[in-house]
Amino acid sequence: ERATAGSVRLLGQELFGANEDTLARIRRGAVGVVFQAFHLLPNMTAFENVALSADLAGIPDGDKRAREALERVGLARRAGHYPGQMSGGEQQRTAVARAIVARPRILFADEPTGNLDSASGALVRDLLFGLSREDNAALVLVTHEPDFAAACDRIVRLADGAIAPQEGAA
Repeated sequence: ERATAGSVRLLGQELFGANEDTLARIRRGAVGVVFQAFHLLPNMTAFENVALSADLAGIPDGDKRAREALERVGLARRAGHYPGQMSGGEQQRTAVARAIVARPRILFADEPTGNLDSASGALVRDLLFGLSREDNAALVLVTHEPDFAAACDRIVRLADGAIAPQEGAA
């Protein structure tokens, strides 16, 4: 969504009013995104989904980095599988690998466990926090799950489209 007023800064760069090419350059290697619905390309293997992201980010050793990213999320042996051949948890871990392949400084995760059973959700949750720490990347997480939110360093609650007052604040 585009802001209609004010200022939006990301990693020291003003985004408000920036054109699509400028926004794409800013996002390209600095931002990784994990969606609730995975958004994997169904006609590409796990490896191809991750390698495509590396190519789009302009990473010279993209294939190597794609293999490393899949290994980091525990899917090296599933690299040749298509999304339809993987469980929901495996698909989400592929999406996480795609998001981290460029080693972004900020990792956005929008309800990353919303489509998963509790065991797969816990695995993805722990994976996101671990990768964020290992890569020294900020993790910005959207969730309705109180336990997931409680593990965060800072919680900002939204209510009716606005930031809600913090509990216990005067």
